[in-house]
Amino acid sequence: MSYPLSRLLSAATAAYGGYALAQPAHLWQALRADRKDREGLELLARTYGIRDLAISAAGVLGRRPATIRTAMLLRVAMDLGDAALLATRTEDEEVRTKVLAVTLGWAGLNALALAVDSVRER
Repeated sequence: MSYPLSRLLSAATAAYGGYALAQPAHLWQALRADRKDREGLELLARTYGIRDLAISAAGVLGRRPATIRTAMLLRVAMDLGDAALLATRTEDEEVRTKVLAVTLGWAGLNALALAVDSVRER
């Protein structure tokens, strides 16, 4: 199977997508957001779930290397966007640090997996 690390991380992202759909409250709770923001952040979590499942499906089930590479590049771009968006949703420095660690960490891990898999494919 080609791109094994990318496929593994895509499967892990799909698991998060399922979790985000099943437990959308996790996002506002993790952000320690005000109750007034709960509804919007739960909608955002559901959006993340759908997005992550769709991108991950291409990453896990893709038959062509170009499909998997595109899915991984989208994943990294989405994580960078999440970092920019979510880091601005809190005044709490501890929460901001956690958000940036998770989003940038996941983006970096996906980028590394893609790089390793791409070198192996050559």
